[in-house]
Amino acid sequence: MHKHEIEHPIKEETLYNLAELFKVFGDPTRIRILYILSSQELCVQDIADKLTMTQSAISHQLRILKQMSLVKYRRDGKTVYYSLADDHVSTIMKQGLEHVCE
Repeated sequence: MHKHEIEHPIKEETLYNLAELFKVFGDPTRIRILYILSSQELCVQDIADKLTMTQSAISHQLRILKQMSLVKYRRDGKTVYYSLADDHVSTIMKQGLEHVCE
């Protein structure tokens, strides 16, 4: 099987999980958060400042992004810094942007 081929048949649960993943990408605020995290690691306050939103609104969206394993965090003293979870998230963002910018 080639790297980009999809195995057949795919389990219904896998397709459901894929749909849930894309639902998370369906929110403009979450996309904005992922976009700014694609270039740098930031704390909640910095994200809130860049998006002119409240910390609580950003924290709520970050919880969802963490649950879906799209962002990761590290603690430095009392400050928590967020970044994209892995290269897959970056690739999804890049390919999505390429598609809409065509």
